[in-house]
Amino acid sequence: MGFFDKIKKAFTGEEVPEEVTTEAVEKYEKGLEKTRKTFSERMNELFANFRSVDEDFFEELEETLIGADVGFNTALRITESLRQEVKLRNAKKSGEVRNAIIEKLVEIYEEEGIDEQNALNIQPEALTIILFVGVNGVGKTTSIGKLAYQYRQEGKKVLMAAADTFRAGAIDQLVVWGERAGVEVVRGQAGDDPASVVFDAVKQAKAEQTDILLVDTAGRLQNKINLMNELEKIKRIIQREIPEAPHEVLLVLDATTGQNAMVQAKQFKETTDVSGLVLTKLDGTAKGGIVLAIRNELHLPVKLVGLGEGLTDLQVFDPNEFVYGLFKGLLTTEEE
Repeated sequence: MGFFDKIKKAFTGEEVPEEVTTEAVEKYEKGLEKTRKTFSERMNELFANFRSVDEDFFEELEETLIGADVGFNTALRITESLRQEVKLRNAKKSGEVRNAIIEKLVEIYEEEGIDEQNALNIQPEALTIILFVGVNGVGKTTSIGKLAYQYRQEGKKVLMAAADTFRAGAIDQLVVWGERAGVEVVRGQAGDDPASVVFDAVKQAKAEQTDILLVDTAGRLQNKINLMNELEKIKRIIQREIPEAPHEVLLVLDATTGQNAMVQAKQFKETTDVSGLVLTKLDGTAKGGIVLAIRNELHLPVKLVGLGEGLTDLQVFDPNEFVYGLFKGLLTTEEE
């Protein structure tokens, strides 16, 4: 049975897919409430304006999906696929067509995610180094602090490095998070060479047998210093000590910015070796469809998502739980 069919059965109250846990269901359902509500409203408006599934309907559907931030290419692909599906099924009732739309979204999402690794690459018996990149203001430092807290709660020895030395505020913010999480922060002064801070942090992490080192980096650099060159320098410093590191380069994006987040992701993907994404503020936006666009158009795995303000609300991303939280309750009985 496909995952779509399991969601369908869950809608009728028959069962909850075994791939999702009760706690995860609650977090994702709550975190995706705004997106689910907006998507539902867009669908209701679409079906209210059309009495028949004709070419005008498909053109409007395309616009509706683009407006839901599922991505331009994804919207085109779904619309074209649905044209064929509606003819094949001879679907005419709004409930049938609505379910077919959701089914196509789930199918494409699953197809594009084959062999995708959403789990973080944590080294069980050695130091794990995770580099965080992204523009200022997306929640990068907050995400690092929350992740540090969670790993420490798991009993791991954690260290943070304040390598965004171009803003004194960024250093201070990470120090505050370090105090909150009970994790030491290796830092220098504002204006110091970021790579030197990382060098000191790696040395200390190795000497103290640290489990995880989380490295904050600058969102932008002043004095015409190229950001990507600086990131490459940091990676070289790390690899002198641990050749296979960093084990993750996570790009942090603000989900509330929708397609602007896609633009940022494309730019960073072109210029640095991003291994995965952290999508913050997913609970505060109606633009959760951006996760579909990211997988279908960028082929970068989402590794962490922010589903609330709490210290434990930065969640390891689970595709099954995301799909369940996004679409559960939107399916209708096909007689409608």
